[in-house]
Formats: sequence, structure tokens, C-alpha cells
Amino acid sequence: MAKLAETEGTSFVQWFRAAAPYIHAFRGKTFVLAFGGDAMLREDFVDLVYDINLLNALGVRLVLVHGVRPQVEERLVQEAQYVQGRRVTDSEALEHVKDAVGSVRVDIESLLSVGLPNTPMAGAEIRVASGNYVTAQPAGVLDGVDLQFTGEVRKIAVAPIRDRLAAGEIVLLSPLGYSPTGEVFNLTLEEVATQAAIALEADKLVFILDHGDTIDSKGRRINRLTAAQVPKLLRELPEGDMKLYLPHAALACKKGVGKVHLIGADVDGAVLMELFTHAGVGTMITRQSVENLRPASIEDVGGIVSVIEPLETEGILVRRSRERLEQEVEQFFVDELDGRIVGCVALYPFPETGAAEMACLAVAREFRRGGRGDALLAAVEEAALEQGLTQLFVLTTRTTHWFIERGFILGQPEDLPAPRKELYNWQRRSKVLIKTLTA
Repeated sequence: MAKLAETEGTSFVQWFRAAAPYIHAFRGKTFVLAFGGDAMLREDFVDLVYDINLLNALGVRLVLVHGVRPQVEERLVQEAQYVQGRRVTDSEALEHVKDAVGSVRVDIESLLSVGLPNTPMAGAEIRVASGNYVTAQPAGVLDGVDLQFTGEVRKIAVAPIRDRLAAGEIVLLSPLGYSPTGEVFNLTLEEVATQAAIALEADKLVFILDHGDTIDSKGRRINRLTAAQVPKLLRELPEGDMKLYLPHAALACKKGVGKVHLIGADVDGAVLMELFTHAGVGTMITRQSVENLRPASIEDVGGIVSVIEPLETEGILVRRSRERLEQEVEQFFVDELDGRIVGCVALYPFPETGAAEMACLAVAREFRRGGRGDALLAAVEEAALEQGLTQLFVLTTRTTHWFIERGFILGQPEDLPAPRKELYNWQRRSKVLIKTLTA
């Protein structure tokens, strides 16, 4: 039992330490978090409230956007009419919408007000601000049908919302908008959330999926997407929340929102796992790829050390001092993923012989099997060719087959350029592998 407790404690400490960079990065940032009315009907909705409380305690500025579709449909006597996914809202239906919005809003505010001891909300004292922050206009006629009191967002009251966020309050937006003429319009939560995130220049927009998960038509998890990849994926996806939210996610990214996350509701703590771990549990959409393979700079030395140290300890890589890395950092390429160095490789040219040594090829353990080693190898080969070099060699004790599968052949220490041959470690007895480079 003691050993089990120690193991669990170690895992917690490791996770908490790994989350530290995100905690620093997220403090003072604005996140828009959207969830449908179905989320309120789930028994575990209180767990999402706990996670919202934690984000608020960490200094994240939160704007919550809720939906009310199931609550409205429960109140309607007649079946709702939809046109291109938008509800036709007549005067009677609008009353039901207002009634549902008021009820749901009060329920959310009451849950965020809980401060009972022995709960994650103990001592929270969260203040929630809601009001007429969304100006709307009629959606008009669609496919020959007048949508009546169904509207679309015209403007978000940015300054008042920022004032409330700066005061440490959570802003709660409902799917209702108000016109300058005093009319009320029924809106979709996805449009309110997207337009709010764009107007507030939010760092993140998060959609909680009520139905389905972040998988493609073949059941494969979709981890990352760029906005440009969304249209193709939409043609393949079945109907569901993933298909509903993706166009809004792409629009938000194109309009300047830092990142958009789509998260399934069935995993306990999914919001925290998506935001505070590199792998995440949902789908992250960005305007451009968050992974960047580039030449290293002096600021990357710490990241390079974190990648190669475990391999040095195992004896796979020759140990390099930090001072040496700082001196040779211009020889390195790094693979940066979401601000973290997850891979590296070095290129040491011997121009007089037309050859170059590739060294220190490493990928952090949790990011292997994703093609990153091949990408680093390709970067080195391209750089060598640009320098007019025609041969690449590598010394290894453990990964001979990996290099042979990629076009290298076994050589001998005698095949090395003279300056490198003099430094060959006969005690280590590394295998020499050589590859001829062609444009």
C-alpha cells in the first residue's frame, strides 16, 4: 500500500511539474469556454465547474458561453423547425428561449457560487458577471423561410467584458442578443462563442462536445489541425458536434484567436488534460502548424539538454556539457512543438572531404513514433546538400538498423575524414554508417 501511494505521489508530482510552464503561460490570458445545454443535464457537470474554478484560481480570464437547446425543446409544445441548422424562432418560441436561458444562467451562477469545505470550490468566492454584452440583428430570410426572432451577432461589448475580467470576475454569455430597438434574438452558442473570442482577441476558444468525440470517420483521434485542413475533413465527418464546431474553430483561428480546442465531454478532467499536457485529449486547431523544425539558437540550449540527457544517461548518446552545447548550438536543428523542444540533431561539416557528420539525433520519449526522427534527418540532409556536401556519416552504438532502413550502409572508422578519425573512441566502438547524398 505504501509503495502504491508513493507511485501515485510521484506521478502527481511529475504531472504537476510538467504543468508548471502552462500555469505561467496562461496567467492573465483570456479563454472563451463554450458548452451546450446538454452539458447541464449531465451528472458530472459539477466536475466541469470544478475545473472552471481551478482555471480561475490560476489567473485565467474566463468567458463562459452556454447553450439551451434541450431546455428549449423540452418547453416547446410544437416540434421546432430548423433551416440549415438554425431554429425558426417565433414569438412563442422566443418566450421559451428566454425562460430556458434565465433558468440555465441561474443554475450556472449558483454552481459557481458554491464554497463548501472539503470540495474543490472551498474558498473560491467566484464572482459572475452577465448582462447585455451581445448586440444582435435579425438573421432574416433563409431558403425562403423567415427566421423571425432568430438572430446573428452584430457586436460584442468588448470594453465592459474586459473590465469585468480585469476585476477577476467570470463573464457568462447566453445565446441571446439585444438590438438597439429593444428586440431580443435567439442566437447559437457557437456563433456567440466564436464572435466573442474574435472580438476579445482571446488566446483560446474551447468547445465542449455534447455528442460524439474528436475522431474522424475511421475512428482515429484527431489531435491537431490547421485551419486550412478543416474544409477537407468536414467532407468526411459524420453529423455531430465535431462537424458543427469545426467551421467556427477555423474562422476563429483565421480571425486571430490563438488556438481553438474541441474536447469530448466523456473524459473526466478533459479540459485540464487538454490544456495542461502536450498530448492533450481533444483536437487543437491553429492558424498555422504549431510544430516548427528550425535552426537552433542559444535560447534552445536548455530544451536540447532536456531531450538528450535521458539518452546520455542510457549511454545511447555521448555526454555533452552545457558549455559545449552553447558553443556548438549553431550546428543544431531543433523540432519545436507548441513552444517546447521535442527533438534535435546536429550537423558537423568537413568541407575538404565533401562529408558531414550527423550527431545527437534525439526525440523526447513521449513524442517518438510520430515521424520526427525522419523529419530531423531530412533537415540535416537538405542542409548538407545546400553546403555542397555529398556524404553524410553517423556514429551509433544502438540504432544501426534505423539508419540502414533509411539508406545508410555500414562503413569502417577508416572511412571517416581524417580529423574525425583522430577523435574516434575505440573503447565505445561505435558503428560507422555512411549515406551518399543526391539532390
